[in-house]
Amino acid sequence: MSDVVIIGYSGHAYVVCDILFNQNKKVIGYCEKEEKKLNPFNLQYLGPEHEYNFQKKQVFVAIGNNQIRTRLVRNLRTPSNLMNVIHQSAIVGYNVNLGKGILLAANVILNPLAKVGDGAICNTGCIIEHECQISSFAHIAPGAVLAGNVIVGERSFVGANSVVKQGITIGKDVVVGAGSVIINDIPDNAMVVGNPGRIIKYGSSV
Repeated sequence: MSDVVIIGYSGHAYVVCDILFNQNKKVIGYCEKEEKKLNPFNLQYLGPEHEYNFQKKQVFVAIGNNQIRTRLVRNLRTPSNLMNVIHQSAIVGYNVNLGKGILLAANVILNPLAKVGDGAICNTGCIIEHECQISSFAHIAPGAVLAGNVIVGERSFVGANSVVKQGITIGKDVVVGAGSVIINDIPDNAMVVGNPGRIIKYGSSV
């Protein structure tokens, strides 16, 4: 399978397309609810994803929103076609475990024994240290630093330039605000901001 189809076509997809084009991948088009007026990569509009036949195509779900990306990946009729998009400058250490449908953007560092789950985003310049676990559909934003043995739960978002102390567990569906410093475990569905990080929202999904 050499032809690539992108699901979603806005900011996050532009980063993905830039990587793929620089690697001479054949991106044949994109799927969206409707055709986009802005088309910086001159891609063909292929229609909504639920109407397109992805057989014999490589697929990447280029949606930044964790909840929407989760739903789209899980609704794919041919999940085995999911590809990883890895920038040529990314550093992937010894015995790193990578899932399917993940993005490793420019200058990402994944140190030994780290694990990245299906559909996760490791965005520009983030550092994920040894033995960290990034769960499925989580998003580590640009410049974030995760010290060793950090666990990030499913669909959680760690904001730009945040720092997470070693050994910390961040629950599911958590939002960590940009520039936060996390020194304590974070429960599911919380929103955390500041240095040191403080919880400003508990409870229902964020």
